[in-house]
Amino acid sequence: MGIPTKEALSNWAKNYEKYWNAGDRKGWIDNYRTVFRGDSVRMLDPVSTPEKFGFKHCCEDSYDLFQPNVKFHVPPESMFILGNEVAWVMNNHITNDGKEFMEPSIESFRFEADGSLIIRTWYRIPQHTDDTMGEMFKTYLPNNDGKTGIT
Repeated sequence: MGIPTKEALSNWAKNYEKYWNAGDRKGWIDNYRTVFRGDSVRMLDPVSTPEKFGFKHCCEDSYDLFQPNVKFHVPPESMFILGNEVAWVMNNHITNDGKEFMEPSIESFRFEADGSLIIRTWYRIPQHTDDTMGEMFKTYLPNNDGKTGIT
């Protein structure tokens, strides 16, 4: 597939939030496939945690775990598309045991000429508590004690 065009990356980025928030798993995955076709994904989510590998683990499994409780908003002024990379500041609107709050993340996606994808994110890791968020992160980052938790 090679490196996606700026137009393709822009369409993918716009639809990333749209399909996620609609709860359209197939649409969200198909949207990825407009700019990435393989399985070669490396993800540091967030950086400083163990690297994750493969499209299913990095994209599909993450969708299944987080989508029911997290909605995305990427302010247009926070999005950058430069060459083969997309970066943004995302506002994650999270429902945790019936309470809603927003937690920002910084996310970057680098689409390589060899067809691979590298995803890097930065966010405060929630503590491993017994609420909805804590339980999700016990699953997602089981070896992280969550000491940097959201306050």
